[in-house]
Amino acid sequence: MDAAAVAATKPSKQKILVIEDDTNIARVLQLELEHEGFAVEVCGDGASAIERALKGPDLIILDVLLPRIDGLEVCRRVRKHSSVPIIMLTAKDAVPDRITGLDTGANDYLTKPFSIDELLARIRVQLREREPGPTVLAAKDLTLNRDTREVTRGGRAIVLTAKEFSLLEFLLMYPNKVHSRDEIFNSVWGSDFLGESNLIDVYIRYLRNKVDVGSDDKLIQTVRGVGYSLRI
Repeated sequence: MDAAAVAATKPSKQKILVIEDDTNIARVLQLELEHEGFAVEVCGDGASAIERALKGPDLIILDVLLPRIDGLEVCRRVRKHSSVPIIMLTAKDAVPDRITGLDTGANDYLTKPFSIDELLARIRVQLREREPGPTVLAAKDLTLNRDTREVTRGGRAIVLTAKEFSLLEFLLMYPNKVHSRDEIFNSVWGSDFLGESNLIDVYIRYLRNKVDVGSDDKLIQTVRGVGYSLRI
């Protein structure tokens, strides 16, 4: 087998974009991730990062405190066009800061100083969850496009926040299954997320007001004493 054929049979490396303005941290991350077999690109400011983030990395590690455009705004802009997993890496560890980061569209949130082994574990979780699946999820007249992040019901466009989208995506992946609050919490927000005790109920209400409003066929159902289900 010639060299070209051998190269063609090798699986391509997964690409990680590191957006971090601290050159020492960025270099450590690059070396560690490349040692684990990833292809790594490093960017040091928010303005340049947005363009690179939309070129198809498999995962983004994003600092919050960036020059020119901060990480929260980078996340907002990327989320308008892409569902690429984003792990925020920052020194801001107060609960309101974590809530803001996750509500902006981050998939996970790790504070500095951090363990590289923990970061690698979180990266593996995010990449495993992004293994190929159906692009469009549907239940009756409700559709969700995971690539374009468009949601419609009966032809009516539905505008969702990043976290509402993730919650609906989770429910659509397991139609008719009843999910406990803890299961939803761990799958959509993360097992270590510290939020309000009624957070799930609040977001379910948000979804119902957007998805089921004006329809006699209510898809999002409460199973008393157990949790919630999307029934079809």
